[in-house]
Amino acid sequence: MVSANLVRTVVGIIGNVISLLLFLSPVPTFVQIWRKKSVEQFSPAPYLATLINCMVWVLYGLPVVHPNSTLVWTINGTGIAIEMVYLLLFLLYSDKKGRFKVLLIVLVEVIFIALAATLVLTLAHTTRKRTAIVGIVAVVFNTMMYASPLSVMKTVITTKSVEYMPFYVSLASFANGVAWSAYALIKFDPFILVPNGTGTLFAVAQLMLYAVYYRSTQRQIAARQAKGDVGLSEMVVNGSSTKTNSSRNALGLEGGLK
Repeated sequence: MVSANLVRTVVGIIGNVISLLLFLSPVPTFVQIWRKKSVEQFSPAPYLATLINCMVWVLYGLPVVHPNSTLVWTINGTGIAIEMVYLLLFLLYSDKKGRFKVLLIVLVEVIFIALAATLVLTLAHTTRKRTAIVGIVAVVFNTMMYASPLSVMKTVITTKSVEYMPFYVSLASFANGVAWSAYALIKFDPFILVPNGTGTLFAVAQLMLYAVYYRSTQRQIAARQAKGDVGLSEMVVNGSSTKTNSSRNALGLEGGLK
């Protein structure tokens, strides 16, 4: 008979793969930034948010905080490295004001994690207490990250267009939420289940909006192309190439977790 631990490990590995794909999904955006030597109108906010989220989950997954969570801290450690590369490109190609803002926020995030780790490890003397404290913080940050597309969903409803809510990102977010929710259910972990269960619901809502407004989006794109209007960057809507203003950045969501 297959053990629960083995099943959980397999599900966790699947979750790692999906999370890695989400972490890497902004690569085309940063290739564009690197080629143009400018961040243009792209915002560093999603990447700063993902960085702090990953740092909190690495702390949560450490053996001294929550034992037997290797699959949690490894993928989030990878996420930290990826986000730092993205933010380095922002530092290279932003103006002086933008560069200072990114540096300041990264510094605040690092100080926050350092203080949190120090306080938890010195004041909480059991892994159970440490898990509860760091877990609550992780739930807050992870839920905020998953809720970030709400503003885009409002835009979709207002404009009746899904141009700024890429289908494959929403689908990957759904798969990511399902995988990590299953991981948390096999060996019950409420701190992983709550944010990822919430993320799954948000992703379902996005996919439903996509189904509702896909045809109206195609009509709007066709009408705009007929007038000769073009946007700033290319995106793909269900496999067809269109022009938009930075859809990936507008969604404001990437790596998932965990």
